Amino acid sequence: MTHDHDLVLSPTPAQTEAALNPPPGRNGGDLVVETLAGLGATTVFGLPGQHALGMFDALRRSALRYVGLRVENNAGFAADAYGRITGEAAPLLLSTGPGALTSLAALQEAAAASAPVLAISSQIPTAGLGGGRHGYLHELPDQAASFRGVVKSVHTVRTQSQIPSAIAAAWQSALTAPHGPVGVEIPQDVLLAETALPVVTAMDATPADLAPRPELTAVAADLLSRASRPAIIAGGGVVRADASGKLEALAEQLNAPVVTTFGGKGAFPWEHPLSLQSWLEDRHTTDFLEDADVLLVVGSGLGELSSNYHTFKPRGRVIQIEADLGKLESNHPALGIHADARLALQALLETVRERPDASARDRVRDLLAKVADRISAQQLTLEQDVLASVRRALPADSPSFWDMTILAYWAWSAFDPRGTNTMHSAQGAGGLGYGFPAALGAAAADPTRPVLAVSGDGGALYSIAELATARQYDLPVTWLIVDDGGYGILREYMTDAFGQATATELTRPDYVALAESFGVPGVRTTPQTLEQDLAKALAAPGPSVVVLPAVLRMFAPTHLGE
Repeated sequence: MTHDHDLVLSPTPAQTEAALNPPPGRNGGDLVVETLAGLGATTVFGLPGQHALGMFDALRRSALRYVGLRVENNAGFAADAYGRITGEAAPLLLSTGPGALTSLAALQEAAAASAPVLAISSQIPTAGLGGGRHGYLHELPDQAASFRGVVKSVHTVRTQSQIPSAIAAAWQSALTAPHGPVGVEIPQDVLLAETALPVVTAMDATPADLAPRPELTAVAADLLSRASRPAIIAGGGVVRADASGKLEALAEQLNAPVVTTFGGKGAFPWEHPLSLQSWLEDRHTTDFLEDADVLLVVGSGLGELSSNYHTFKPRGRVIQIEADLGKLESNHPALGIHADARLALQALLETVRERPDASARDRVRDLLAKVADRISAQQLTLEQDVLASVRRALPADSPSFWDMTILAYWAWSAFDPRGTNTMHSAQGAGGLGYGFPAALGAAAADPTRPVLAVSGDGGALYSIAELATARQYDLPVTWLIVDDGGYGILREYMTDAFGQATATELTRPDYVALAESFGVPGVRTTPQTLEQDLAKALAAPGPSVVVLPAVLRMFAPTHLGE
């Protein structure tokens, strides 16, 4: 008897010929790029280095498109955004030691945001592995150890025959829910040595589905169907699972108001009559969610930002759907369902009963009115007008990438993303410099629509070198730099806490002149002309810079008490 698992596909005559007579001049690097192509990769990001030259030499014999950035951390941010936009694992090619380590802050953001990045770094020659001090350039006692606390998995290669399987295993790990970054390291001599191994063909690294346990979704459906005041918190897991349509259907079936986390922007339509939008840093919203007798949390760990700085104390029953096992019930006791958001929401849709509730939409309107009144009482017209100008200027289907800056903090709460997978920020790990290189990665993924990057002047200096990348690849990214002369949010924090700020003021360049020195058009704008100038820049082909000199303020926090 022949069993399905016994079936082995026979190679075609062309595959047999290629295997028996591989083309000459290939090295270990060719096995890397062939494996990536076989897994379905089309674009790779990175920065060459001495130990990694075997991989980069192989790129010229490959159909893979290479997008090279000027700093490894920025290349990591670009790969992160490519992974978020496409849902594919984004290869990131790195050198050893300093090159690899410089990417770690970007990989931390990818881990926090569950972005699938496949970091492939070189290593010192095989003879130097094992922790001895041989004095090789870039040598570390244990390079993999530097990555283990950041990425999902690390795969060390010691021979050429291990390359395809190690990369395939890493690829599968990156795309297994929850998505995330992974690391592969390959010694210099393995990459450089000529290889007689056959050309790598299609690889199968399809991740397994993370389905919910049916007895758990049955209990959850019953709790939600019988609830008096259900509410839903939708996190980034809904966006990554492409489950926003199912979430909307479930919310309407239950008449349950929905708030999206900052990482879940776009998971629920902004103007929907059940939408509480994203006002999580607001005591009115916190009170509303605490009053829910059944709270469904989908794709969020209810971390610091999503819980109004851990002041949120739910009084009702919590149901948490989460693909990351480490986040399941990590902050609040719940009916924990370890599952991909899409599969779990589908199971709930099939089992919940319709729950009529004429008051739900009125309660949503009342809550949003209270929030609006709180903000309007703080005389923050400039900030609201600037954010509204950005929204009007940005095409509805264009993605935006926001650095850690005051305008981004406003956007987390107040910006309508007008799409499911269109607004992204560095709020997962919170590192500076994300916005512009991430936008470049998104533009590489889809160059048919303009992309917006938003930075403060402090964050802009982290990634200013990537103006050269934008120009070199003619990527359609418009970079809005809000220039307030320093680290604006830290200036506010320190002034509030200590009465004055220290180390927050910056000498900075003329950003318009600097952009033009790279061959990138630049314009200095005002709050009154921002919408027009930004729309014009976004409509023009290629990269551009718009500089807004303005000192913006944050709305008052509610987590500190009266």
